[in-house]
Amino acid sequence: MKELFVIALLGAPFGVKGQIKVHSLSGETVHLERVGKARLRQDGKEKTYRIEAVELLGKDLLMKFAGIDSPEAAKTLTGAEIIAPREEAAPLKTGEYYVEDLKGLRILYEGEELGQICDIIEGGGGNLAEIALLSGKKYLVPFRNEFFGEIDPQNGFAILLNTWILG
Repeated sequence: MKELFVIALLGAPFGVKGQIKVHSLSGETVHLERVGKARLRQDGKEKTYRIEAVELLGKDLLMKFAGIDSPEAAKTLTGAEIIAPREEAAPLKTGEYYVEDLKGLRILYEGEELGQICDIIEGGGGNLAEIALLSGKKYLVPFRNEFFGEIDPQNGFAILLNTWILG
């Protein structure tokens, strides 16, 4: 399991003082409101910023980073990812998983390995698991209990309950 992963994405600048919208990937914001600094990753480079202020704005947050004092400066951070160690991420409830822990899980059906999970994508009706089969074909499968049985990130597998969804 990965110990460092993406917990939020930076969006557009907000206001004239260098604030920027922050979208939590978990939907939770409390863990982001408590951190005093953020490690940002953008274009393969990482930089840590001290957080001067955090403000709730609907489902998202506004953050003000030290040294980012204008909308133009904030715009340079648009699209950056906030990455953090596991202990700074939102706590999980029963049946919840960190997306980074699901990526790479082997997909099993009746004991046979079919492929692996490449990514989890947010869809209008819920999350979708992008699955790459051993044959090279890719499918999007609703990431729901009707389609997935046991999910075991510790041992690196997820059990698919039906194969009819794979074409």
